[in-house]
Amino acid sequence: MSCFLQAPVAHTILSSASSCRTVRRTKALKLRCGALGAKNAAKIPMPPINPKDPFLSKLASVTSSSPEAVLNSSANPDTPPFLDLFESPKLMATPAQVERSVSYNEHRPRSPPPDLPSLLLNGRIVYIGMPLVPAVTELVVAELMYLQWMDPKQPIYLYINSTGTTRDDGETVGMETEGFAIYDALMQLQNEIHTVAVGAAIGQACLLLSAGTKGKRFMMPHAKAMIQQPRVPSSGLMPASDVLIRAKEVVINRDTLVELLAKHTGNSIEAVAEVMRRPFYMDANRAKEFGVIDKILWRGQEKVMAEVASPEEWDKNAGIKVMDGF
Repeated sequence: MSCFLQAPVAHTILSSASSCRTVRRTKALKLRCGALGAKNAAKIPMPPINPKDPFLSKLASVTSSSPEAVLNSSANPDTPPFLDLFESPKLMATPAQVERSVSYNEHRPRSPPPDLPSLLLNGRIVYIGMPLVPAVTELVVAELMYLQWMDPKQPIYLYINSTGTTRDDGETVGMETEGFAIYDALMQLQNEIHTVAVGAAIGQACLLLSAGTKGKRFMMPHAKAMIQQPRVPSSGLMPASDVLIRAKEVVINRDTLVELLAKHTGNSIEAVAEVMRRPFYMDANRAKEFGVIDKILWRGQEKVMAEVASPEEWDKNAGIKVMDGF
């Protein structure tokens, strides 16, 4: 009886000893694998992981709550792995998520940039690129007043590419008072006004170009300037008496424009009135001769012209003797 009792006990002791050895071997194998994995992980650089990535957040949440869902996920070669964990799969993050992503671009601005006129205004540049209509006049006068309020000592740069109060086909789009309003605002400023003609300066726009500070009036090499008499706006079905009143007002505006151009160009009133009988076009060189501008903006032009020798020096260097009377 005792033999029968000792046999099962011995068998049990042997099986428990073997199971302990198996557990120890398993733990040792896991430790070796873990050490090997840590060593390999140290060698292989891992890419930066965005903790706010919605896919990684969802995957970590599912793994912590139900690991079997991750282990038993279907391996479909047509779809990315683990995409079936989402109720509504999304292959791309939303713009808001991309905006908040640190790894996308940490230097990306968080607010939309300002509009272009605001950027130019920050550089003390006022650009007139349209005919002088009330909306343009309102904006230009406001910008001039703001720049003087910001700093009354720094210069203001006025870039002009405008057909004045008319369109390029000659149709009137604004009253002459629009140009006079900007001109009066310029005259009230304490700042230096640097005017630059870019493209075209016609009519009232040519007056604004010539109204800059002396010595600070510029023109691009291929820009055009033109002065002309003011146009009579469309009279429509106005009575004859009203048409006559409007015509007299146009004549007054013409005389005012002639006087102001004569003042800023250095020409006589008669000379300006004579050339304004018909449209008077000027390229950069002719505008400089007429007194509308002071300099032509050509890259390196001042340096080249300064190095050019005078005709007398050319003759002297060439050994040519100039006879008196020639």
